[in-house]
Amino acid sequence: MKLHISMRVEDLDKAIEFYSALFGQEPTIQRDNYVKWDVADPAVNFVIESGKGDSGLDHMGIQVETSDQLESMAERIRSMDRPFLDVEKTTCCYAKMEKAWVKGEADDKWEAFLTHSHDEGEYGEDRETQLDDMYADAERAS
Repeated sequence: MKLHISMRVEDLDKAIEFYSALFGQEPTIQRDNYVKWDVADPAVNFVIESGKGDSGLDHMGIQVETSDQLESMAERIRSMDRPFLDVEKTTCCYAKMEKAWVKGEADDKWEAFLTHSHDEGEYGEDRETQLDDMYADAERAS
């Protein structure tokens, strides 16, 4: 498993320069609005994206390597007694994936995901905004 961090940035070129120097390597994947470093040490799947709103942390996650690991993470999420989005197949970040979502205590968004391929031509959509809507509905109901 590997930690995943997704950041929003204003200037993609400056951010690529900074994070490439920080991680000591060039990006693994680079698109017009999406850049990913798959770093072994420290073990992190680090992503920057532009054009998604304010700069800063977008979400965090746990990248798994097998379906069994994804199911184990999803079971943990299901047992947290809070609104969640269960595992579903999706195309997001130019990749085919399966993901589950939950929010942490600091209103932080977390995903558990398994990537099947990272060669899609379209960015795709994710259910991250559905998670925000679920929590807003839960707050209104309480």
